[in-house]
This record gives sequence, structure tokens and C-alpha cells, in this order.
Amino acid sequence: MTVISQVILKADDELRYPSSGELNNIKNFLRTGEQRTRIAATLAENEKKIVQQATKQLWQKRPDFIAPGGNAYGERQRSLCVRDFGWYLRLITYGVLAGDKEPIEKIGLIGVREMYNSLGVPVPGMVEAISSLKKASLDLLSAEDALEAAPYFDYIIQAMS
Repeated sequence: MTVISQVILKADDELRYPSSGELNNIKNFLRTGEQRTRIAATLAENEKKIVQQATKQLWQKRPDFIAPGGNAYGERQRSLCVRDFGWYLRLITYGVLAGDKEPIEKIGLIGVREMYNSLGVPVPGMVEAISSLKKASLDLLSAEDALEAAPYFDYIIQAMS
């Protein structure tokens, strides 16, 4: 839910007009809209490159994942990992566009630890995977845009840790 929706719903629930602080939050949200859309577009347009770089980094750092007996051993398992990278990157763009971590929480993090544990996927490995995805993504952004986008990756990393 966007800042605007949150302010409107909260004010309506309390039968009042938005406060000056809430209006300032909306003003800031609108002011940063161009940056947020630029970040989301860069990530979306470079998804394949980002995912390739992130998987390369992860396999170099953790060759045991793709070795016999590893969770990403074999073409099918490896393709599932790559698919998840793209899914998490898309989730990041939703958060960036909304200017809020709520879409990440609602769409992607509820029950994620339990799901990976039930599938036998090591959660610390997923944390490393998201860290690789973060690095590959932020390398494509300007310093200012990287600073804006980093907390969304960190939110996923923290939720999985």
C-alpha cells in the first residue's frame, strides 16, 4: 500500500483530515517518485544481467551449492534457484515503487523461512543468494539510487536471517 493510501485510510478511520506531517510524507513520496521509477526500471530492464551476475557470484562463493549433493545440483535445481532470484528482484521493485516494504512483506516474506525449511533449502544459503543479488543490482545503479534501493534488499536479508 502506498503512503498516499495509508494516509487516506488512517485519516478516514479517524474521521479527520490528513495532518501536516502526513501531508509532508505524501509530498516526499511524490518528490521521490521519479527516482523510484528510475530504480525499478533499471532493475527490471537488467533482470537477466543481474540474475546472471548474482548466480555467478554465489556459485563462486559457494561451489558446494552446485556440487553433487548441493541444493542447486543439477539443471532443474539450478534453474529453480535462478527463478527465485528473478522473483526476489521483482519483489524489490514493488517495494521501491511503493516507497514501502509492505509489498515485500505481504507478497514475499510471509512464511518464506518455513517454506524453505520444509523444502530442505538452507535459509543461510538464501541469505547469501539475496546478498549476491543485492550486489549485482546496486552495481548498476548510481550511488544515490543504490542508497535508496539497498534497504529493500536488506529487509529481505534480515527477514530470512
